Amino acid sequence: MWPIVGLSYGTVLGLAAAFGGFAAFALVLVLGLVGFVAGRAMEGELDLAEMFTRRSA
Repeated sequence: MWPIVGLSYGTVLGLAAAFGGFAAFALVLVLGLVGFVAGRAMEGELDLAEMFTRRSA
């Protein structure tokens, strides 16, 4: 399944770059990464609290 998701995401990035320029490409890329991280956090595979809390030495 993941190769299909990657192919779809790459196609969307290519279309954004072709028709919207670099700004649209960058926006699609950033929002895709945010969605990916949010999905991993919702599935429980990623602990965002651990990433954003400061550790004392």
